[in-house]
Amino acid sequence: MKKLTAIIFTIIGMLTMANAANYTSPNSNFVLIKGGSFVMGSPESEDWRSNDETQHSVSVASFYMAKYEVTQKEWREVTGKNPSNFTGDKLPVESVTWLEAIEFCNSLSRREGRTPVYTITGGGLSVSWNRAANGYRLPTEAEWEYAARAGTKTPFYSRRVPGADDVNFYGHYPYQIEQNYFNDSVLETRPGVYRGKTVDVGSFAANPNGLYDIYGNVGEWCFDYYGDYGRSPQSNPTGASEGTRRVYRGGGWNDFGKNLRSAYRAALSQGNGAYNVGLRLVCNADDSVKGTVTTREISTATKTAKGKALIIFYSWSGNTRGVAKEIARQTGYDIIELELVTPYSTNYNTVLDQAQRDQHKQARPALKTKIDSKKWAEYDTIILGYPNWWASIPMPIATLLESYDFSGKTIMPFCSHGGGRFGQSITAISKLAPKAKLTEGLSIHYSGGSTLSKDVEKWLKKTGVKK
Repeated sequence: MKKLTAIIFTIIGMLTMANAANYTSPNSNFVLIKGGSFVMGSPESEDWRSNDETQHSVSVASFYMAKYEVTQKEWREVTGKNPSNFTGDKLPVESVTWLEAIEFCNSLSRREGRTPVYTITGGGLSVSWNRAANGYRLPTEAEWEYAARAGTKTPFYSRRVPGADDVNFYGHYPYQIEQNYFNDSVLETRPGVYRGKTVDVGSFAANPNGLYDIYGNVGEWCFDYYGDYGRSPQSNPTGASEGTRRVYRGGGWNDFGKNLRSAYRAALSQGNGAYNVGLRLVCNADDSVKGTVTTREISTATKTAKGKALIIFYSWSGNTRGVAKEIARQTGYDIIELELVTPYSTNYNTVLDQAQRDQHKQARPALKTKIDSKKWAEYDTIILGYPNWWASIPMPIATLLESYDFSGKTIMPFCSHGGGRFGQSITAISKLAPKAKLTEGLSIHYSGGSTLSKDVEKWLKKTGVKK
């Protein structure tokens, strides 16, 4: 009997050890983020905050987080492919969709003998997460912000506002440059270099948790659907159970300083990739959180069957107007230019001040242009054009998005820019038109030059407008 009892306790001990081993750190490139509580979101006094950053108390369990963003070498070794816009083994992988990111997590888990976390059904329309599984996964929004803040309550984890020597971002535009554009000497951190591309992971100092590039380089996919936080305390939240956009955090190589803040939330359709969005892996540190979370993609299928498309755009200098006219020339689609009741100044310096002021207070300038509701309903595709102003959409575009029903419509965005491509303008559109389907966009440098016609044609073919 004693011998049998000893055998039983030995087996139990072995099982316990095996179970404990399931939750050990994958390798030295992961750090333990000890669980705790923090205030998620930003205070109303934080400059350039968005109204979707409602502060609320959150507690999270311990987890392991990768020190570095997933590199192209790591991605290629698992998938055999490299979709990145910039290429290099040590560069972060980017241009991957959220669905591709979770499939990568599962593949890497199987490869290393860990239990895959996600079950994907219906072509990605339904995704379930086994919260007790020890495989690789994406962080939740709460985990990401908790790890990024590293115990801080300020806009950034560092006491000093990060600059181009600290982070890979659009270094010409550090935090709060917008309202100090003509006198940047008052800024804590002055403008620096803009690299215009990704850099090798780990090129800058880590945050206090030992995480490199938590701001800048590429944004990082999170598990959550984008939605309102609410104000109630939460424990290990996973976001909305259904939605149309997935969250990514941290900002990328072409983002302004305001979009690197710990609380800033970006969003993109789970089937779309972007040249400034990649991923960072996490895995469970213990089995304290169990159960299954199932999320469902809400359909944004076109409701109409007219097959009609409208090119609608706002232009100040004429660059966006030129792109819009080229699209109209190649497609024959209807075209409308947005006009304001009170137009912005024609003076460059003045309009810069007006544009950043309106964006800062999220103004909605009145539109002189009106579209009959019956006429609007005939269009199932909206080809939406604008200049990239301060890394986002001009506020006249925000007025348009809130003035008309975009539910079930397809939005094809295009912009003219001076170096930042789309910035965070796609996120702005995603938030203001959550029930629309977004296609891959077209960004044109200034007027597009001699390649404009070919660039437009290539984009129209890629999005299925032209064969």
